[in-house]
Amino acid sequence: MVRSSTKFKAVILAGGSGERFWPLSTPERPKQFLSIFGGKSLLRQSVDRLKGLASPEDVYVVTAESLLAASKAELPELPEGNILGEPCRRDTAAAVAMGVAAAGESVIGVFPADQLVAKPGAFRQAVRKAAKIAENGADIVTLGIRPTMPSTQFGYIDPKNGRFVEKPDLRRAKTYIKKGFLWNAGIFIAAYSTFMRAIGENAPGLLPLFADGCDFKAQYPKLPKISFDYAVMEKYPHVKTVETDCGWDDVGSYLAVEKYFPELNDESGNLIVAKAQPIKVLGVENLIVVSSESGVLVADKRMAGELKRLFR
Repeated sequence: MVRSSTKFKAVILAGGSGERFWPLSTPERPKQFLSIFGGKSLLRQSVDRLKGLASPEDVYVVTAESLLAASKAELPELPEGNILGEPCRRDTAAAVAMGVAAAGESVIGVFPADQLVAKPGAFRQAVRKAAKIAENGADIVTLGIRPTMPSTQFGYIDPKNGRFVEKPDLRRAKTYIKKGFLWNAGIFIAAYSTFMRAIGENAPGLLPLFADGCDFKAQYPKLPKISFDYAVMEKYPHVKTVETDCGWDDVGSYLAVEKYFPELNDESGNLIVAKAQPIKVLGVENLIVVSSESGVLVADKRMAGELKRLFR
């Protein structure tokens, strides 16, 4: 466990609609259930790397109601009441509030379920440091990832003032790197009282979730639909950042598959993943071509981050 006078609890955000990795992922089995990275599902990995930080009874998972059974099967060691189902999708601000309200008085870490961490020891070290800062102050502490390149796929944090900036173009990304900005991992660590204060001051529409005896099914559709970054983090003045080099990657698109499995590229730069029917291509280049029992995807690699547009 985190060595502290205050208990540490973890909230894992595990919603998802199965769009970014369709057809390998689907609404019934979204990204966090994929086991192509590391041999275990991303959800399983997200809980495993918390060992030594939080015990199973102190880990909470916020997911869609439709994914409750799959999440419980993936994480049988968690108490059944620790896996919480959202009645509808309201973005990450509502999910964070729901998880924090369930966790209660403690220092709480909020973690996405769909990321890779190649160096779990460094990750745990950074979380311990952040938890100590959070325990002793009114700050929300983020983990900032040391960039390895000027990526346009990630948001950034200015560690000097905790300012968040959205995904930039390449020119801005290079400028951010020169200024010492870090990648935003979407990880937030704070005392329960600090989360309550930050939410109350900046997103009071979420406060009904903290009421005793809250009827989640009745309240959830009424909540603001907004990300935690927009609703709270960009407004809250007390933000600190712990920098870490833990081999983090949010594996946000099929370009991550190309990165970790370069052998799936053919000589024309086509990424080919055949889980169902065999795939043959001729006279084309730089495509993503994926077949599974759920369907077939053909996309230009330049559109790898835009697959959600197929489902609007």
